[in-house]
Amino acid sequence: MRHALFACTGLLALAACAPSTDTAQTPPSAPVDPAALSIADVYGSVSLSGATPRGLRFSPDGERVTFLRPKDDDRTVTDLWAMNLSDGQAYMLVDSSVLAPDERDLSEAEIQYRERARISTSGVVSYDWDETGEAILVPLDGDVFYVDVDTGEAERLMQTEAFETDARVSPDGQYVSFIRDQNLWVHNLETGEERALTTEGAGAISWGVAEFVAQEEMQRYTGYWWSPDGRYVAAARIDETPVEIVPRFGITAEGVTVTDQRYPRAGTDNVLIELHVIDVASGQRTQVDLGSETDIYLARVNWSADSGTLYAQRQNRAQTVLDILAADPMTGETETVLTEQSGAWINLTNDFTALEDGGFLWTSERTGFRHIYHVSAEGEARALTSGEWVVEYFAGLSEDGETVYFEGWMTSPLERHLYAVPFDGGEPVQITQGEGRWNVSLGQGGTGFIGSYSDPDTLPQTALYDMSGERVAWIEENAIGEDHPYAPFLESHLTPEFGTVLADDGETELYWSMLKPEHCTAANPCPAIVQVYGGPHVQTVAKGWVGPRDQLFADQGYILFKLDNRGSWNRGHAFEAALHDRMGGVEVRDQLTGLDYLESLDFVDSDRIGLWGWSYGGYMTLMTTLQAPGRFDAAVSGAPVTDWALYDTHYTERYMDTPQANEDGYFEGSAFAHLDGYETPTLMIHGMADDNVTFDHSTRLYAELQQRGELFEMMTYPGQRHGVRPPPLQRHLWTSIFDFFDRELSEDDEN
Repeated sequence: MRHALFACTGLLALAACAPSTDTAQTPPSAPVDPAALSIADVYGSVSLSGATPRGLRFSPDGERVTFLRPKDDDRTVTDLWAMNLSDGQAYMLVDSSVLAPDERDLSEAEIQYRERARISTSGVVSYDWDETGEAILVPLDGDVFYVDVDTGEAERLMQTEAFETDARVSPDGQYVSFIRDQNLWVHNLETGEERALTTEGAGAISWGVAEFVAQEEMQRYTGYWWSPDGRYVAAARIDETPVEIVPRFGITAEGVTVTDQRYPRAGTDNVLIELHVIDVASGQRTQVDLGSETDIYLARVNWSADSGTLYAQRQNRAQTVLDILAADPMTGETETVLTEQSGAWINLTNDFTALEDGGFLWTSERTGFRHIYHVSAEGEARALTSGEWVVEYFAGLSEDGETVYFEGWMTSPLERHLYAVPFDGGEPVQITQGEGRWNVSLGQGGTGFIGSYSDPDTLPQTALYDMSGERVAWIEENAIGEDHPYAPFLESHLTPEFGTVLADDGETELYWSMLKPEHCTAANPCPAIVQVYGGPHVQTVAKGWVGPRDQLFADQGYILFKLDNRGSWNRGHAFEAALHDRMGGVEVRDQLTGLDYLESLDFVDSDRIGLWGWSYGGYMTLMTTLQAPGRFDAAVSGAPVTDWALYDTHYTERYMDTPQANEDGYFEGSAFAHLDGYETPTLMIHGMADDNVTFDHSTRLYAELQQRGELFEMMTYPGQRHGVRPPPLQRHLWTSIFDFFDRELSEDDEN
């Protein structure tokens, strides 16, 4: 459960109440504006935010930049593009509609992977460079294509009924590795020979894949790792036999499928996991010693620069201890080189970076804020950064090894920038400019970076920069000219206001943002909608481009208010850990503090305030309205967790321990404990094939409310999982949401 879930969803009303999908009803307070956005505009086939490339990477030879870009006329399909750094010219390298004009249906494993990775497009959705910079590997149509970057010619390496996944080029360029039928395979690029490195994968046994919680909660999407010299592959073996089978009903318009999903609910058994090193030439396997305790998580796997050591990050079941084990790939013997411990939990990262000196760079929250450390070969840690601010992630190292680059929130908790800090110590220097959010990808050796920048008034822009922060060439300027899809609506664009309120402890600052239509005044107060997520690893209030959906609320006549409560991201570990063992408590109190502030504003109609959220936000919508009956006048809850005992192990136990060890916390943290407070008119929405927050979270709540005789509205989406993806359904979703709020928050309904 993460931020991406929040970004793609909303809530709905009964289908019988839904008006035309071209526009929602206009609240009485909203003026007619020809530049106003409609739902059809926002959720059409063209992205109003313009072309937003993703998957940006430098080629290994440093001559090109490659990226995925949606088609101009269909934002749901992406192609592979490249830009030559010599002339700055961008061109399409792989047209997905040409390479696979009739792309076959995805396998269930691929569907689940894309759901976990929050990939909502089709076409080319991933790619992998070979180490020479001469070719790119493109998984498409269930098989794998090998594309010559100079000629654009594509060779289909395999054409089988099986669906090949997680394909990569070996570091020495000799093989393409991939998963087929739960086993790890290699394809020799010179001879075309294919060979299975494992053969035991079947049923509950899989090799080289990431289990459900690894993908969904650890953001580990692979189960195998090449050594830098190409000699070895480390591969995970997972045995799902102990994991509870939860029958999942995939209810679609055409019928019902039943999937026996291995879903480890909180307090139940996880997979059994092993780590092996495979000598690719001989096929010989060596098991890595992960210790005698088998109830563990394999969090991350990395190799040393010289391929002589395999590093495995082992996390205990409670997620309070993380050990970095150094393994001999020839014997599998291990020793612990670093241990992180926390009284709450350890947050995972991808920041481990092996160095030539035998040590590694690492980030840790041991001081309460994430910072960068150099860990020597002997395991001694030296801090490179410090202070009451957060390093987001380690970005790269200069070629001479003297400068470390990172992204972080040093300037402000609302702005993310690229910084440089001397390896031997010193103050960080900010490289990027502006008052917004950056995402960067460094070239090898820190010779330059690809930077994507946005702020509340600047659509995402992507360019190539030198290491001083000077722009070298645009990759996607995304300027709003007369042909830009957002141009017709620019006149109604509003800039959000930002501010803080104090939490109920009288000390903790809580950041908020507000989008206020110009016609909202003390003489003409407007209805307001509070948008909430509220859970860990998400930040909703920041100075970045949020997309046209926020503007849609304003154009429909609503003030849109957001507040990041304690428990949310990028404010330090203590701020996040405030919800430890008691989800649905401190977050609710903070949201009510935000509501108090909102109601104090004379341009807000305090009798017409709604609340909505999705996933954790759907949970927060329920928990807030149930614990504070009458404070909100309408609520929309999408795909909510209703009982943490129904959610998965790694996420839930990280914050709540097990149901057996924290019975009171699980009870008080469930919606069912507070149903006596059901008063707020509520619309509940859920995808009927949701494999993350399974549909029974909502159906159990529906049944209990019906048993109590309570009235509520609901909307279900046949065939949809945790996010409602297709544009026609998104239009239906948001038409229903606005219809519900317009009815419940109309001036005619005021008491």
